[in-house]
Amino acid sequence: MTHNLEHIITKCKSQDAEAQKLLYDMYKDKMYAVCIRYLKSQQDAEDVFIDAFFKILTKIDMYKGDGSFEGWMRRIMVNESLMFLRKKTNLHLTIEIPETDIADVIEERDESFSFEEIMAILDELPTGYRTVFNLYVFEDYKHREIAEMLGISINTSKSQLILAKKKVYDILKKKENLIYKFK
Repeated sequence: MTHNLEHIITKCKSQDAEAQKLLYDMYKDKMYAVCIRYLKSQQDAEDVFIDAFFKILTKIDMYKGDGSFEGWMRRIMVNESLMFLRKKTNLHLTIEIPETDIADVIEERDESFSFEEIMAILDELPTGYRTVFNLYVFEDYKHREIAEMLGISINTSKSQLILAKKKVYDILKKKENLIYKFK
């Protein structure tokens, strides 16, 4: 079978098992990474990933070719992750703080981090912070969109992002101090 994505999608629309397996193999790592960014538990991330990929394969007729296919799949992964979080946690219990711009506190760093290091940092964030941070930073949603998706106010979305950035900054500073301590 050829690895042409349009051909694979067409074959998947006709429930071709070989094409479905090929599509799964092509995107499993990227799409699982989306789920694990939102869900701390590997088991929860795997469950959501499987449910979301099943939805992709059974709803593939809904993809009309507008925008990238990977983006369409990513939205399904994000939405399934958010639905899971809504069931398991209360994303509405957040604090409101005055609108400020603390983004400047997070400075550009010369070092790059591995996926595992990023996941370890995200794992330390409370669910609300982590969710808003992921939607804003990785998925490129605006605060208005995040507020609508999560059923929170725009200011709550902004405050959660500010607090998430501050927490990430604190984690990085702590990590930096530990590195210097052991040099």
